[in-house]
Amino acid sequence: MVPGDHPEAAGMGTESAGGAESAGDSHWVRWHAPYEDPSSGLSLRLRTVQSMVRAALDEIPGPDIHREPIRMVSLCAGQGRDVIDVVASHPRGPEVSALLVELDPALAAFARERAAAAGPGVAERIRIVEGDASQSHWYADDVPADIVLVCGVFGNISPADITRTIQAMRGFCVSGGHVVWTRHRRPPDLTPAIRTDFAAAGFTEIAFEAPENTVMTVGHHRLDGATAPFDPGLQLFDFVGDGWNPV
Repeated sequence: MVPGDHPEAAGMGTESAGGAESAGDSHWVRWHAPYEDPSSGLSLRLRTVQSMVRAALDEIPGPDIHREPIRMVSLCAGQGRDVIDVVASHPRGPEVSALLVELDPALAAFARERAAAAGPGVAERIRIVEGDASQSHWYADDVPADIVLVCGVFGNISPADITRTIQAMRGFCVSGGHVVWTRHRRPPDLTPAIRTDFAAAGFTEIAFEAPENTVMTVGHHRLDGATAPFDPGLQLFDFVGDGWNPV
């Protein structure tokens, strides 16, 4: 097995996100099961994403300059570990106001439980919405944001929708706002085009991680170009992948 940003379909089994077997679990709940194995490719991806989110928080000006809450938005948030764990542990976590949008009800419920168990005040700072993350209206009250996560998305949508979503990030981000994203490198490797799309949209690449012996990549970009008006009626993408097969 080649570890990567999506577990092998044959290895997903019937375990739930918490490790208990359940034949009724959705495909996406089973997809998340490798998070319970610290040596899995998915766990490596999570740690890399969390590191980049922490770096973005470190870069945001302090409360004497940045007087509003630090706004964070996650599309297709899944179990929310990348946001929840950072908000619970980072020194600036108490300044964060986060929105997580996830369609699968079991994953959204897991995220709520994780936030509630993460420590005092964490759940109050993280709003978890069960909804279609491709619909921009969900984000209307939380953008422009300081940090936007687009993780587990670009491997499941078309190249045209990847470009559309990246262009839309200009309306999701404040000036100087950050985007953290993931994508596998299975053929055709679209990561060079993704990085080019971010540059064309006015984003500066802060980091790009593509560990050897994996197919995962994690990118971190900052909007140094012009922002754009937010369109609450925009559909960002059609989610057509299944978490494993490239599209």
